[in-house]
Amino acid sequence: MDLVVLAVPDCPNFAAMLKHLEQVLPEDAAPPEVRVITTEEEAGRYGMHGSPTLLINGIDPFATPDTTAGVSCRIYRDDDGRTSGAPSVDQLASAFQRARQGE
Repeated sequence: MDLVVLAVPDCPNFAAMLKHLEQVLPEDAAPPEVRVITTEEEAGRYGMHGSPTLLINGIDPFATPDTTAGVSCRIYRDDDGRTSGAPSVDQLASAFQRARQGE
């Protein structure tokens, strides 16, 4: 499983993303590669839909079809509609499960 976290410099939610990932990272997965994105062009090239963005095997599991690439802060919503700067542990676990089913 290929994991990449994309973030802008000094992203206030980057640490939360990594902390949540540590709690749910599959045993066979290597630690995520981290890429610092500084321009809109890089965001488009790498598929960053706001900071931080997680890519699992090159796919952003939290992006909707209308999500555009960019270097802005990203907002994640849980099942109850509450907002956060990073996906919850449960959301990440579900994303990993979906990725495994697609492999």
